[in-house]
Amino acid sequence: MTKKIAFKTLGCRLNLFETDAIASAFSKKDFQIVDFDQSADVYVINTCTVTNQSDSRSRKVIKQTQRINKNALTIVTGCMATNYKEQLQQNKDIDYVVDNDHKTSVLSVVESHYRGEIVNPDQFEKDLFDYAAADETFHTRSLIKIQDGCDNFCTFCIIPKVRGRASSRPAAEIFENIKKVVEFGFKEVVLTGVNLGRYNYEDYNFEKLVEEILDIPGDFRVRISSIEPDGYSESFFRLFAHPKLTPHMHICLQSGSEDILLKMRRMYTAQLFEEMAGKLKASRPGFNLTTDIIVGFPGETENDFQQTLELSKRIGFGHIHTFKYSVRKGTRAERMADQIPDKVKSSRSETIRQLAEKMKLDYRKTFVGKKQKVLIEKIDNDGFAIGFGDHYIPVIIQEQGLERNTFYDVQISGLTLKDEPMLVGERKKIKYKAVRIN
Repeated sequence: MTKKIAFKTLGCRLNLFETDAIASAFSKKDFQIVDFDQSADVYVINTCTVTNQSDSRSRKVIKQTQRINKNALTIVTGCMATNYKEQLQQNKDIDYVVDNDHKTSVLSVVESHYRGEIVNPDQFEKDLFDYAAADETFHTRSLIKIQDGCDNFCTFCIIPKVRGRASSRPAAEIFENIKKVVEFGFKEVVLTGVNLGRYNYEDYNFEKLVEEILDIPGDFRVRISSIEPDGYSESFFRLFAHPKLTPHMHICLQSGSEDILLKMRRMYTAQLFEEMAGKLKASRPGFNLTTDIIVGFPGETENDFQQTLELSKRIGFGHIHTFKYSVRKGTRAERMADQIPDKVKSSRSETIRQLAEKMKLDYRKTFVGKKQKVLIEKIDNDGFAIGFGDHYIPVIIQEQGLERNTFYDVQISGLTLKDEPMLVGERKKIKYKAVRIN
C-alpha cells in the first residue's frame, strides 16, 4: 500500500531547496505527497532556529502532527534539530531527529525504519550537497543550493553553529543541477546558500560561477537569493546587463549605524553599503534592492535607530524584512550590556514596517506603463494568472486561460491591492481593464 508523506518547511530558501529535493526523492520511491494538514504516514519538518520566534513556530508544527495523526512517523530536521538535538531526542512526539549534516539521509532513515531496522540517523554519511535535481517541487521556481555554512561569526547569529563553516558545492555539480531542472521545464532558478558571495571552489568564485551559469543554454532566468554585502568583486555588477540575470537582490543591511554594525561584527560599513546600493541601482533601470533590518540590538540608541531610518530612505529599498533582535544562547551578543526592552523593540519595528510599506508602494508605482516579463506561479479563484516580473514584484494578469510556469510579456496598467500592492499587467496588443481586488 502506498504510504503518504507530508512536509513542512520553516525558515530560509536553503531549507526550501532541501525540502524540495527530499520530497522529490520520496516521490520517486512511490510515496504519495500530501498537504501537511492532511493525515499522513510520515511527517517531515524542516525547522528554523534563527530567532526565538522560529523555535516557537517549529515546536507548534511538531505538536500539530500529533493532532492530525498521532500514529504517524515524525521526523524533525533542520537548524533547530541541530541546535537542540539532545532536547528534541527526548520529545516523545518525535521519532527521529536528523541534524543538518545528515539531512540528505531522511529517505534512508524512513526506508530503514519500515524495514524494521534499528535506525540512528548519525549512522549515515554526512554530505551537505548530496541532493538530486528535483523534477517535482512545491514551487514554480527551482532552488539551487550552491553553498552552505558561514565563517563570519556575527555576534547575534548562531548559523555557524547549526550550519557549520563555509563550504562550497563543486561547480560542475551546480551546472549539471541547473541543466537538469531546465530540462524538467523550470523557467527560473534561484541560487541559494548561507553566504553566497563567499562561494569559492577551485578556480571559481561567485562572480565566475554566475557568469558561467548565465551561459547555460535554455529559456530560463536566474535569480540570486539573500546575500551578504561582502565577498564578491565590484565587477560582479556588470553581470546584470545579461538578460537572464534578474535585476533584484536581497542584501542584508541589518543596521544603518556604524557603531551597531561594528558591535554586530558585520564585514562592511554603512557607507560602503550605500555606495554599493547606488552602483547596483545604476546597473539596470528600476533595480529592486530589498533587505533585512534588525531593530533593538544591544546598545542601539535612538540616534543609531534614526541613522538606520535615514539610510533606508536614501537607498529606497523595494522592501524591508524587519526583525526584533532575539537573544540566542551561545552568541557574543547574549553577553552584551544594554539589552533593549521589548517595548522599545516593538515600537522601532513598527516604525520600520510603516516606512517599508511606503517605500514598497512608491517603488511599485514606478512600473506603471512599463513592461515586465512575468512567470506565472498560480491561478487565483477568478481564473486570473499571478506571477512575478523580472524585478520580483507580484503581477496579476486579469485574463483567464493562461498557464502556470509560462512567461508572458505584459505592460503594467496599474496597481491593485490584495494582500499587498500588486501590479496589473496587460498582455501585448490586448487591453484589459484593471479591476481593484479587495
